[in-house]
Amino acid sequence: MARPAIPHTTVSRLPLYLRCLDQLPVDQETVSSGEIAAALSINAAKVRKDFWYLECEGRRGVGYDIQSLVSQIGAALGLDVPLTIVIVGMGNLGMALAHYQGFASRGLILAGVYDTDPGKIGETVGDLVIRHPDNLAEDVRSREVSIGVVATPAPAAQGVVDLLVKLGVTSILNFAPVVLHAPAGTTLRRVDVATELLILGYHQSNQDGRG
Repeated sequence: MARPAIPHTTVSRLPLYLRCLDQLPVDQETVSSGEIAAALSINAAKVRKDFWYLECEGRRGVGYDIQSLVSQIGAALGLDVPLTIVIVGMGNLGMALAHYQGFASRGLILAGVYDTDPGKIGETVGDLVIRHPDNLAEDVRSREVSIGVVATPAPAAQGVVDLLVKLGVTSILNFAPVVLHAPAGTTLRRVDVATELLILGYHQSNQDGRG
């Protein structure tokens, strides 16, 4: 009997598991659900349930084979097939993302960076040249782009999403401080740094006894 599809909550934890496994000693061969749970401050039963969806079976008293876990998690996240991404918006955040060294280690290929500012077009970011978004159509087709990253100011963000969707990009990550909309069949995720900081501020105030 086939196991059910992996729940979204489990998918959201898979990158955390992968990062945790990467931080283990290189000569360690197995890991228990308890070790992972302690490292991530979650329940060990939840870890085991998540791995059940991946069809990863641990051995009682031994734990899970680390290399097998890494492989299974990577496959579930699509890391066994390289994904090509583009970043639109070369402000401070876009530049920081473009210089991030962790893309390649996760099977992500940065294929293009774009901005409408004439002063930035033509500048180099690593091996890439900043181009105008007018070039997206050609690049998305020739480079088989899988993921679009929106790092523009808020007023321009929806237009970028609309363009990416029109070009067939169905996975979009939005860093712009605005709620965007995409049609059915498009996965649009938002990273709101300000909101996350406010949430941390709430927890900090309660830890300090001010709440």
